[in-house]
Amino acid sequence: MKKNIRNKLGNALHWVVLSLSVALILFISIDTFLQRPFLSNPVYMHFQLWVCIIFIIEFFIQMALSDRRWRFFRRNILFLLVSIPYLNIIAHCHVELSDQQLYFVRFIPLMRAAYAMALVVSYVSTSRIVGIFWSYVSIVFLMVYFASLIFFEQEQPVNPDITDYWSSLWWCSLEATTIGAPVNPVTVAGKILAAVLSGMGVIMFPLFTVYLGDIVTRYVRRHHRSEGKMNGT
Repeated sequence: MKKNIRNKLGNALHWVVLSLSVALILFISIDTFLQRPFLSNPVYMHFQLWVCIIFIIEFFIQMALSDRRWRFFRRNILFLLVSIPYLNIIAHCHVELSDQQLYFVRFIPLMRAAYAMALVVSYVSTSRIVGIFWSYVSIVFLMVYFASLIFFEQEQPVNPDITDYWSSLWWCSLEATTIGAPVNPVTVAGKILAAVLSGMGVIMFPLFTVYLGDIVTRYVRRHHRSEGKMNGT
C-alpha cells in the first residue's frame, strides 16, 4: 500500500516538473523569436529561479521516496546539477559571458524537461516496449525543437540560408532523419548540432524497427489465440 502511494506521489511530481518545464520552454521560445535579451527580463529570471528551486526540492523528495536513497543519488546526480539556477548565479556574481554562452546556459534546466516527459510517457503507456519507444520519440522531439531554437539563434545572423525560424526547424528535422538539408552550417554550434542530430537519427531507426516488430509479433499471437479458441469451439 505504501509503495503504491509513493509511486503515485512520484508520478505526480514528474507531472509538476513537466508542467514547469513546458512553461520554461514557452519563455525561451518567445524570447528567441522576439530576439529579446532574457537577462534583462526580470519576469523570466524570477520564474526560472523558482522553477529550479522546485526542481531541486523534487529531486530530494524523490530520493526520500526511494528504497535505495544513495543509489538514487548517484544515478540521478546529473539531474540535480542541471537544476541549479546557473543564470541567476551568473547574474548575481556579475560573471562576464558572451550572449551565445548565456543562451546555451539557459537550456541547462530543460534537460529535466526531456527526462520528465520520458517518464510521464512511459508511465501512461500500455506496455514496456511501447513506453520505451514513445519515451525516446518524445526526447527526440524535444531535442529537435531545442536544436532548432539554438540553430536559429546562432545561424540566422550570419547564414543567409536561415531567413526565419521555420527554415531552422526544417533543417533540424531533415538532419534528425539523416536525410540532410542543402544548408551548410556556418557557426561552430551549427556544425555540432548537425553531428548530434544525425547521430540521434541513426539511433532512432533501429528502435523504430524493434517497435514495429513488437507490434507484428503481438498481432500474430493474438491471431493464433483467436484461431485456437475458434478451433476449440
